[in-house]
Amino acid sequence: MGHTANSYRSHTCGELRMEHVGQTVRLAGFLENLREVGSSFAFAVLRDFYGVTQLVIENEETLRMFKDLNKESTLAVEGVVRERDSKNPKLPTGDVEVVPARVEVLGRCRHNELPFQVNRSREADESARLKYRYLDLRNPAVKRNIILRCHVVSALRRAMTEQGFLEITTPILTASSPEGARDYLVPSRKHPGKFYALPQAPQQFKQLLMASGFDKYFQIAPCFRDEDARGDRSPGEFYQLDLEMAFAGQEDVFAVLEQVLPPIFAQYGTYSIASDAPFTRIPYLEAMEKYGSDKPDLRIDLTVADATALLADCGFGPFAGHTVKAVVVSDFSGTRKQIDQLCADVEVQAGEKAYWFRLDEQGELVGGISKFVQEKKDAVIRALGLQPNCFVGLTAGTRLTAQKTAGVLRNKLGNFCPGHMDRERYEFCWIVDFPMYEIGEESGALEFCHNPFSMPNGGLEILKRAAAGAVDPLTITAYQYDLVCNGVELSSGAVRNHDPEIMVEAFQLVGLGEEDVKAKFPAMYNAFTYGAPPHAGIAPGVDRMVMLLSGEDSIREVIPFPMNKNAQDLMMGAPSFVEPKQLDELNIQITAREDG
Repeated sequence: MGHTANSYRSHTCGELRMEHVGQTVRLAGFLENLREVGSSFAFAVLRDFYGVTQLVIENEETLRMFKDLNKESTLAVEGVVRERDSKNPKLPTGDVEVVPARVEVLGRCRHNELPFQVNRSREADESARLKYRYLDLRNPAVKRNIILRCHVVSALRRAMTEQGFLEITTPILTASSPEGARDYLVPSRKHPGKFYALPQAPQQFKQLLMASGFDKYFQIAPCFRDEDARGDRSPGEFYQLDLEMAFAGQEDVFAVLEQVLPPIFAQYGTYSIASDAPFTRIPYLEAMEKYGSDKPDLRIDLTVADATALLADCGFGPFAGHTVKAVVVSDFSGTRKQIDQLCADVEVQAGEKAYWFRLDEQGELVGGISKFVQEKKDAVIRALGLQPNCFVGLTAGTRLTAQKTAGVLRNKLGNFCPGHMDRERYEFCWIVDFPMYEIGEESGALEFCHNPFSMPNGGLEILKRAAAGAVDPLTITAYQYDLVCNGVELSSGAVRNHDPEIMVEAFQLVGLGEEDVKAKFPAMYNAFTYGAPPHAGIAPGVDRMVMLLSGEDSIREVIPFPMNKNAQDLMMGAPSFVEPKQLDELNIQITAREDG
C-alpha cells in the first residue's frame, strides 16, 4: 500500500526499519498510548493507517506537552530514528524508535474518557461501536476488514473486465417493482402523490441492457431492501457483483464465475483452498433430500437418509404418520450432556425437536428413543449401515419440515465432530433446477418461487399444459440456480425469460393477466416485443463474499458504516424526523409518529 511523502510526514508509522537509523524523519498519526517511566522519561505510541511507531520522550518539557494531550489526538512529530534497546519482534517497526525534537498538535481529542479503548473496540457493546464507528474503525483489526473489502472489489472489477464485461451503472431512483422485498420509497416533489423507489436490484435495467444490444454487463451494484437484519444480511442496503450476458445460457454464467471466484477466494480468504471448476451441481430436490438444505455446507461429509419406512411405525408418537429423516455419525464421542445441548440448539434454530439413539461399542442400541427401536434392531443397523459407536440423529414432521430440521441437525453435528468437517477450505456448489412455483406461506396461493423473470424448463409448452391442468405447476422447474459456499448462499441467478408470450403465460398461472404484466413491467415487456436476445445472469453478494473471506460471523463487520439490527444509523441519527416545510413541499402528511 503506497504512500508519498508530504508536508506532514516523510514516512508512515509502519515504515521505519534499521536502515533508517540516524535519519531525521517526520511522522503523523494518532496518539495511541503514553507510558511514563520517570519525571522526564516516557514512551508514546503513534499510530496511522499503516502501522505504529514508538516515540521516546527524554525531557520534561516534551513530556509535559504529551501529558496535556488526551489519547487519540493527532500529532505531527519530527525527530531522529535510533535503534531500540529492547526490541519488539511482534512489530514491523519493533527494532527502532523515534526521539521527537519537534511536536505539533494537529487535532486535539477533547475527551478525557473514550467510549471504548480503540485497539480493543471489538470487545465493546455493538451499539457503542456503531455510534462511534469513526473510533471503532481506528482499530487496525476493524479496519483490516474494510481494506480486505477494497482489495476484493478491485480484484472482482479486474477479473470481470478481463472477461470482456463492461461496467455500466444503472439508476438509483426508479419505479417501484414487485420483486419480493419491501421497497424504500422516495416522494416526488414535482409529481405530487407519486413516488420513486430505490432499486431492490438492477434486475430490469440489466435485462434491458441485453435487449439494447450490450453483450456483457457488470456492476458493483447497491441494492435497497426494507427487510429485517440477520447475521448474513444487513438491513437497508447491500452490494452485489451484478452481471448479465446476452446470447448466453446457464453454462456460460457458470463458466464465468468458476473462473473469477476461486482465485480471489484462494488469494484473499482466511483459508487458501477453494474449489476448482467445475463446481459440484446439485438439483434442488436432491439437495433438500440429501442435505436438508438448499445451501448445503459441503465441507461436512454427513448426509441425510430417509428412515420413514423404517421407523414411522415404531410406536414413537412424534414419528407416527410423518416423514422421518436420519443423520448417521460414525466414531461419535459426545457425552449425554453435549447431545442434549445439540438437540436444544437444533430446536432453537429449526423450531422442531430432534431425537436420537446410539449403537454402542458392544453393538447395543442405547440412549434417547432406543427403546422404540429395539424390535427393529437388525433392520435399522442394516438399513442405516450402522457400525459400533455410531450416533443416529432423527427428525420428523411433514416432508419439508423433516428435511429442514435434518439440515440444521447435520450442520450442528458437522461442526461438533471435527472428523466430519474439513473446515479450512472454500467449498462451492451450484444448486440447480429450482421449482418455478410454490404455494405461498401467507397467501396459500400459487406464487413464483424465486424470480418471475426466469425461463421454465420446457418453455411455453409446459406452461400451456399446466394451464390446461395436464401438469401440476409445482412440478415445473426453472433455469434458476444458486451459488453456495460453505453453507452460505452467495447469489441467485437465472436464464431469463426473454419471450413476452412465455412471460404472460408464466404470470397467468399466478393469477396475473397480460394487462397486469404490461402495467407492472412496461419497459421490459415492450422491449421484449422488439426481439430480445436470450440472456442469463447472476449477482453474488459482495458483503457476504467478504464476510466469508474474512472469517467473520456478522456481515456488519465488513461494512464501513452499517446500520444496527433495527435498521438505524446510530452515528448519523437516521432515520430521523424532518421539518414540516420539507413535508409540505412533498405534499406529505404524517398520520402517526413513533414516540421518542
